Amino acid sequence: MTTFLGNNDGQACGAGGWLALAAAPTFAVMAWAVSGSMAICASGSGALPLDGMAWMYLLMGLFHLPPWLKLVSRRDAAAHPFQRQTEGD
Repeated sequence: MTTFLGNNDGQACGAGGWLALAAAPTFAVMAWAVSGSMAICASGSGALPLDGMAWMYLLMGLFHLPPWLKLVSRRDAAAHPFQRQTEGD
C-alpha cells in the first residue's frame, strides 16, 4: 500500500509516519474524555471545565500538530503546482 506520507524523495515512511499522524487526534480525544468526565461531576464549573490533565492533553495535541500541517501543505502544493509566490508578492 502506498501512503501519502513520505520524505522529499516521495518514498513512503511507513509506520512512523502513521504514528506521527495518530498522536494529535489521540491526545485530543483523551483531553475530551478527561474534561467530559469532569463536566458530569462538576455542577458549578465555568465555561471551560478543564483540569490539569485536560490542559496537558490539549498541549500535547498542539505539540503533535506539525505532521498534520506538513501533510496539508504538501497536499495543497500538489493541488496547485504552478502557483509560486515570488519575492515582493
